[in-house]
Amino acid sequence: MTPFTVLEGVMAVMPVANINTDAIIPSPWLRFAKVDLGKALFGTQRYTEDGRERPDFILNQAPFRSAKILLADANFGCGSSREAAVWALEQFGIRCVLAPSFGDIFTENAFRNGVLAARIDRATYEHLREAVRRHADRPVVRIDLAARSIVAPDQTTFAFDVSAARADALLRGEDEIAATLALEAEIDSYYAAAQVARPWLYFAAPQQR
Repeated sequence: MTPFTVLEGVMAVMPVANINTDAIIPSPWLRFAKVDLGKALFGTQRYTEDGRERPDFILNQAPFRSAKILLADANFGCGSSREAAVWALEQFGIRCVLAPSFGDIFTENAFRNGVLAARIDRATYEHLREAVRRHADRPVVRIDLAARSIVAPDQTTFAFDVSAARADALLRGEDEIAATLALEAEIDSYYAAAQVARPWLYFAAPQQR
């Protein structure tokens, strides 16, 4: 997983609460083994029924086609547990979502896939939304994970909230498997000592014939 340290890029705003995972990655795009999930992101809203782009949708407009950060209202990622919602965001190029709150399962899926789900307060949300509107020609935001800071397009700085354990894992670029493998020597040592101290807990290897 690519480490997340500082992210600077265009921020798109979707000022809607309760955006669920079916809206993020609609189920019709999940019926095929090979699909461009980045293209499918918010597919129902981005495209007409015959596959043409809807020009009024934010991610179909410049400069938001290249957004790296998404600002949304409360309870982003609610609904089903589909991990493909995070894959779609990441494959589009979005590595950070800012919102007042998130769906619990979405949050877990985000951090496991290197996407920062950063909680902000209502005042920060409102300021960022307005700052992007006023700087629509260059709506660039800077996210510093170590400092837990957001620099808005008007250069105002805000804080965001993320658990220390999740932040440390993102900074190192480690998912849960990588974090476990980093402790492999300690795990092996524990089991070696346990087999000596409590041999009755371990089955003997079958005899070769």
